[in-house]
Amino acid sequence: MKDQIPLLGMETEYGIIREDLEDSDPVEESMKLLKSCPQKSVLGKWAYAQENSHQDMRGFEVQSLAQDEEEDAFCAEDRKRPYSYLEMKCDRVLVNGSRFYNDHTHPEYTTPECNSLFSLVAHDVAGERIVAESTKIRNQELGERAVQVFKNNTDYSGHSYGTHDNYLVPRDIPFDILVKGLVPFMVTRQLFAGAGKVGSENPKTNQFKGLQLAQRSDFIENILSIETMTKRPIINTRDEPHAKRSQYRRLHLIMGDANMSAYATALKVGSTKLVLNLIASGAAFPDIELENPVEAVLEVSQEKSRNATLKRKSGQSVKALEIQESYLEAIEQNFSTTNKEWTWIIQEWQKTLHELKYSPEKLSGRIDWAIKEKLFSEFMESENLDWDDPILQSLDLEYHNLDPDRGLYRGLEQENEVFSLLTEKEISRAIEFPPEGTRAKIRGDAVSKESEKIKSIHWTGVEFNNGDVLDLTGVISQEDVEKVHVAR
Repeated sequence: MKDQIPLLGMETEYGIIREDLEDSDPVEESMKLLKSCPQKSVLGKWAYAQENSHQDMRGFEVQSLAQDEEEDAFCAEDRKRPYSYLEMKCDRVLVNGSRFYNDHTHPEYTTPECNSLFSLVAHDVAGERIVAESTKIRNQELGERAVQVFKNNTDYSGHSYGTHDNYLVPRDIPFDILVKGLVPFMVTRQLFAGAGKVGSENPKTNQFKGLQLAQRSDFIENILSIETMTKRPIINTRDEPHAKRSQYRRLHLIMGDANMSAYATALKVGSTKLVLNLIASGAAFPDIELENPVEAVLEVSQEKSRNATLKRKSGQSVKALEIQESYLEAIEQNFSTTNKEWTWIIQEWQKTLHELKYSPEKLSGRIDWAIKEKLFSEFMESENLDWDDPILQSLDLEYHNLDPDRGLYRGLEQENEVFSLLTEKEISRAIEFPPEGTRAKIRGDAVSKESEKIKSIHWTGVEFNNGDVLDLTGVISQEDVEKVHVAR
């Protein structure tokens, strides 16, 4: 089975609050956070004209999206502020090839495109460090730690913000096959990819007491949809490839959680990449059609045994763990490469599913929901509390706080209570440099060496003030990168 998924990327919207004000403006706070970013960057030159979020993978273009109406409402409100649209966006392309901008009510960090799993995970963690450093600088301006930023997916007030994993996949894979192969996997991926959540915000299950596996599961309403802010789907159908449309799709998955554990991020993205390669190869993937995948998302997340029994369209039932085991078995049968990353993914996937089945307590140093379960259970026992005590949701938020002195995950890191997948050297390099052998390398180098000459910039190209254009649309491989460098 050869690797047919050449590029990967992550988008993370961060939660932000200003604790010294009763009614702070998240748009303005996000903007001021962005202005505090210390990394060298190109500011306010993102080519928005290159964006088109209305094309659907099912072969049509939608006239309007729910986010368009929300955007119009934002714009009406924004006109009351003393800033231009571009000032509020504070759109930065950083020297490491990433994008950091104000997505209205959230600061959003998008990794550069990466061509390997561990490179992507390093750049995701680099994003945490950059956001945290920007927060520190902003608080120094205020003279107190008033601004707090969270890498999570809910504010416990009914709002959800996203963490999206992206994969460049061959367009010759029929979309219906992609959906059929992915849906059961995505429904059950939260067994190890969920970040954990105290209670529920879903109207149908708001009486749930305990710890869910995942945060986004409360907000999934459809199997397929082009929307991202309402009617959120298991599979997002936006067809915006940021590459040659004739060759590739960008699979934009929006139901994932924001993982604090780099190990969990690696397993989430790595297993998904292998499943996509399985589908792309034409090999047989598990023939499992769930009766109601949307309902199954919540069932998996809220099942106390961590192994929900799900109904199939055939009338039979299947355990959530059995679905994951079926995908892993199919991949092992078709796995024939010396790729070290693939070997790591398979070994860790095997290990995690085995421990989930027989000794789930062993997950409490690597998988976010399991780390929370141990941490919160010990706290509840010491304080004689139950899962419905409001302090548990506060602790849940603090788990994701980027502040090294307040964040619960940060504290566990400092005490070596959680598994460290990356070295400080790997993280530091990702903060400063773009991934080698990718078009992000060209973009990052342009920001590093020619930032004053750049007129506009985007995932697919760089335009300079003198009229020169670097077209990166077809730049996918190391060979493509070398051709661009020769042409320059």
